[in-house]
Amino acid sequence: MADELTQLTATSATSLIRLGEFSPLELVDACIARIEAANPMMNAVVTTCFDRAREEAAAMVGINRESLPPLAGVPVLIKDNQLTEGVATTLGSPIHRDRIPVDDAGIVRRLRAAGAIVLGKTNIPEFSIGANTKNPLFGTTCNPFDTSLTCGGSSGGSAVAVATNMAPIATGSDHGGSLRIPASYCGVVGYRASPGVVPNEERTTPSTHYSLQGPIARCVDDVTLTLSVIADRSAGGSRDPMAFPLDASQFRHLEDTDLGSLRVAVSADLGGLLVSQANQKAFSRRVEQFSTLFKSCDWHDISLVDAPAVDWLLRQDVFVTQYFDQANDWPVDINPNLLATYDTALQTSMADIAAARRQQLDLIRKCQDLFDDYDLLIIPGMSVPPFPHVQLYPELIDGRPVENYMGWLGLTASLTVVGHPVIMLPAGLDDGGLPFGLQIVGSMYSDHRLLSAAKQIEQAFQHVDLLRRPTCEVAL
Repeated sequence: MADELTQLTATSATSLIRLGEFSPLELVDACIARIEAANPMMNAVVTTCFDRAREEAAAMVGINRESLPPLAGVPVLIKDNQLTEGVATTLGSPIHRDRIPVDDAGIVRRLRAAGAIVLGKTNIPEFSIGANTKNPLFGTTCNPFDTSLTCGGSSGGSAVAVATNMAPIATGSDHGGSLRIPASYCGVVGYRASPGVVPNEERTTPSTHYSLQGPIARCVDDVTLTLSVIADRSAGGSRDPMAFPLDASQFRHLEDTDLGSLRVAVSADLGGLLVSQANQKAFSRRVEQFSTLFKSCDWHDISLVDAPAVDWLLRQDVFVTQYFDQANDWPVDINPNLLATYDTALQTSMADIAAARRQQLDLIRKCQDLFDDYDLLIIPGMSVPPFPHVQLYPELIDGRPVENYMGWLGLTASLTVVGHPVIMLPAGLDDGGLPFGLQIVGSMYSDHRLLSAAKQIEQAFQHVDLLRRPTCEVAL
């Protein structure tokens, strides 16, 4: 029974709890047992609050089932860069080893207000910087399909926990792909909404495509259910200057999209970004399989080859804003990715940053122009398959050097620069037996339409062997 409960989606679990099929406490206990069994191998969950979780679940038992909130009794895991009241928030760094926040971050507060039950915190790279989830405080999180390989990052612990049924949903955040990268490498769904959809009261920059927060789950329905809660404005979202007026409840009711009416553009490398031949071929095979689902599916020559350079400059600007009052106290052995960005920023001229901002605007307009003729853009999730987790990042891709820790992430970082909503959808296994993801991109602020289409695409993929969401043995 416990294993059956942990395999449930959050959407199914909430329905069954309302029907009285099982209690929130039974579901919480099942997920706790799953964490205790699977986590020693995965190292996805680094801090737990099981006693409090059981108390909160038990308190729901006597509540009238008709009046239960949207996520009542659903276990959730929180990325360890998001504040949790009474539960350590370490950023994966010895600097914050003993930090116990007195308040929840906005995203956590909204989840708990909706009845979700926090089980603990998930692993990240130190300060959440980098796409390989390893840090000096908790060590390395492994890929559930091959424990010698990276799970991606920075929301790696969240993606692994969801993929291995430790919880049906988890939170993440995204600078240059931190929700999408681990979702792709672990065979789950990650969603990066349009900037401002999910309030982030803890942001340090008033307006940016960076520092976004979002959900990770095993299916689109759970992503949208979670989004309907974390995008809610009634619990303090107005304190984020980017949180524009929005009825978050719309995400609980998706449209019945006719895929046969959609015009789709596809690109294997966005005009020449660094993408391995293996991943380009794997993508092309998938295009052959899914192209007939749509009214049209055209290879497009859109080029975002300038976006990675723009991203490198824009993230420098964001990093200085975020860390200028802390950097002098950093130890010499702090995350080298963090140091590389911050130290480079101090040597970068304001003119260079200004030029990058202007170029960003040109790229945004170029990308939005595509959606005058198409409903969706589909590209590969990642440039390379998962690599050994002993490496921070791959140094070469098909013999071509990777300049820095962001150099292999052009496919995700370029979409951060333009800011369009994007969902990472699992699309089967590659030739090496590892998960392969697709980034499905929508027009700016078309989140509801994008998610509605993604749900129908996900359902269609379940009928095609090459495209079906993979499951790993540790998740069984």
